[in-house]
Amino acid sequence: MKFEHLVEINDLENPMIEVITREQLWRGLVLRAESPKMFVSYIDQCAITDRTEVSMTREIQYGNLLVKDHVSIVHNDHVHYQVPAQNDIKASSLRMSIEEPEANRLFVRFCYDDGHTAEEDETNKMYDDYRRAAYHEADVDTVRMIRELAEGGLLNALMN
Repeated sequence: MKFEHLVEINDLENPMIEVITREQLWRGLVLRAESPKMFVSYIDQCAITDRTEVSMTREIQYGNLLVKDHVSIVHNDHVHYQVPAQNDIKASSLRMSIEEPEANRLFVRFCYDDGHTAEEDETNKMYDDYRRAAYHEADVDTVRMIRELAEGGLLNALMN
């Protein structure tokens, strides 16, 4: 299943919504990679096992399931999660890219690829429809959390 969608960050037509900066949004996306338990309630534990300025390798525990992944970071542009094939898990990826078609009009494009073939996608169509809805909801929750952190000034403090 390949799936992508946009989530709007700043609604410039609504003066009641605080405008967050690209840097705040970026820091929130990186924070989601560094501290995923803040964003995903069913993660039991996450350990960063290797880190550079542009990537990290993580081990994430979901109950009895341990998933290892690699996160690549391009400053102020995107965060790319890659899960290599392991045990019963196929290789998959998620890319969260910041888009700014005009000043302060920010979006995040979420692009998923579960590594399935077209035939597998057809077989899993009903299940994939459910997954798309769940991914969309989780992504909206991610943006909501980033917005709360930014509005509370927490992403500003982390940027210094």
